[in-house]
Amino acid sequence: MIHTNIQGRRKTCGLTQEQVAERLGVSRQTVTKWETGESMPDLANAAALADVLDVSLDALVSYDAQGTELPLPPRGKHLFGTVTVGERGQVVIPKQARDLFGIEAGDVLLVLGDEGQGLAMVKADEFMDHVSSLLDQVKGRGGHHDGGGCKA
Repeated sequence: MIHTNIQGRRKTCGLTQEQVAERLGVSRQTVTKWETGESMPDLANAAALADVLDVSLDALVSYDAQGTELPLPPRGKHLFGTVTVGERGQVVIPKQARDLFGIEAGDVLLVLGDEGQGLAMVKADEFMDHVSSLLDQVKGRGGHHDGGGCKA
């Protein structure tokens, strides 16, 4: 599985085998062998390769696109699978997603939508905490906005 993930993610990143080899300090032939499954990178090279390809080491080693036809997601992005929408619009959030984001029964989620990008869900209480914090910052500065606290 790692060999298909290496090749797929390399292509998604727009990198040649030569570029990956150069960044890792290995030969292009070594990268070719990894991508064909003829050999596998050692742990140090696999970790470096995950960094170059901007994926987690776990995803590089174990991601299985079978049935999804979707490429290996970049680091910090997750593909939890599909859900079916019920007659009244209800969905069941996959367990892995609930565990990762600490979503429990009774939590209230805010559903956001963008016609160009789709839907997103966030915990309502955490969202409101961020809104309150932003309002406090604006009030504390007499209503002046400085670009979100970025350094000039």
